[in-house]
Amino acid sequence: MYRKIRNFTKLATIAALTLLSACTTNPYTGEQQASKAAIGAGIGAAAGAAVGALSGGHSKERRKKALIGAGVGALAGGGVGYYMDVQESKLRAQLQGTGVGVTRVGDEIILNMPGNVTFATNSADVKSNFYGVLNSVSLVLKEYEKTVIEVAGHTDNRGSEPYNQSLSVRRAASVSQYLGTQGIEHLRLITVGYGESNPIADNDTNSGREQNRRVELTLAPITG
Repeated sequence: MYRKIRNFTKLATIAALTLLSACTTNPYTGEQQASKAAIGAGIGAAAGAAVGALSGGHSKERRKKALIGAGVGALAGGGVGYYMDVQESKLRAQLQGTGVGVTRVGDEIILNMPGNVTFATNSADVKSNFYGVLNSVSLVLKEYEKTVIEVAGHTDNRGSEPYNQSLSVRRAASVSQYLGTQGIEHLRLITVGYGESNPIADNDTNSGREQNRRVELTLAPITG
């Protein structure tokens, strides 16, 4: 329950900031004031987003409902596949030659960012030469806003399990925070760390461990 209250507070803050951005200057007093329309929109966004956040299932579904409640709108029918097709095409064009893999699984798009091109060893600081890649990703994510984005950190099995879990969370958080600075709505971002629990290759080989050290972005369409 505490977590739900905390999430509601965050959503109310977002709505308040939206309300402030819609303020106008009173020509008679020179003071900043919000129009009645802006006040109504702000209250409606807060209430809609809060209901969405509290009524969903797993994290992606809760975020989708919250975004729909906040007025983002949902994709429907055959439009879902086309929306993700075009987005996938643009991401592939932007990420060609960067080392980031683009995989399509149903209506979801997975961006695999290998640790060797994203982070230094045992560091959660994004490499400076990778910022340009994240900027390119952000351009597409901002254009196609009807998605939620799970930012997931993964490690190999070297080191202790608690350390690997912590490192995976910190690396995912670094990528998520940077995307936020590039204008990606924070409500769209789900940040998680899986530690060493979800390998995609053999941890007994150097090449396998390298593949397992990664951050994955999973883009899921917002559907009603």
